[in-house]
Amino acid sequence: MFDSISFIGSGRVARIMLGGWQHANVLPARVLLYDTSAQAVSALQAEFPSVKNATLDEAAGADLVFAALHPPMMGEMMASIAGRLKADAVLCSLSPKVKLAALKEKLGGFGRLARMNPNSPSIVGAGYNPVAFADELPSAAREQLLTLVKPLGQSPLVVENLLETYAVISAMGPTYFGFQFAEVAALAKSFGLDDAAANQALRAMLIGTADLLFASDVPQDKALDLVPVRPMAEHEPVIKQMLQTQLGGIYAKLTS
Repeated sequence: MFDSISFIGSGRVARIMLGGWQHANVLPARVLLYDTSAQAVSALQAEFPSVKNATLDEAAGADLVFAALHPPMMGEMMASIAGRLKADAVLCSLSPKVKLAALKEKLGGFGRLARMNPNSPSIVGAGYNPVAFADELPSAAREQLLTLVKPLGQSPLVVENLLETYAVISAMGPTYFGFQFAEVAALAKSFGLDDAAANQALRAMLIGTADLLFASDVPQDKALDLVPVRPMAEHEPVIKQMLQTQLGGIYAKLTS
């Protein structure tokens, strides 16, 4: 396994992955954090005391480097660490949009690369984190990376040109529905359920609905018509249009 792991960027995605490993009691022994914001590093250290604040040189010198940056920052940062990576290291980008070929170019020809799209349920080991590998990355390094992220949830291997689709659907997906689920849970409590009963009912309903719609042989139109009362029916066209407009716009931006 990798003796040292670093995150260049100490924001939400680093917290999700560190939290998932901690949840599974497999937090790597040596984790280095680099961020231009000392506050971001301190916030993660408060939650994960074993992780170390590092210089950019130290972070770039880890066995596995996670580039946890927003797309506009990726090119400049990769160019700045070109030549600082160890020859047998692996760099895994956690960012959409920036392709493997562009990463390799910015890194001066370094090709031991991967890309992954973590999503927020990874923090409790229930993530869906698609992975794509550069051709130059050897099979042993691929297996090491997949073993490391296994406690976070599923990590299907996908072709790189679909990663932006997964970014919109699975990585950002919890933001489209999470606030609605939380509101329904709050209503359940206001209607008389205690916290445990409300949470149990919502969890069972959501898992069951997902299995009915996406893991059964019941046609979707029939599955959606099994409940005779649909209080949100008059609002469904507006909600669908909002999803089409907003998600379509995000996808277009990521693939332009």
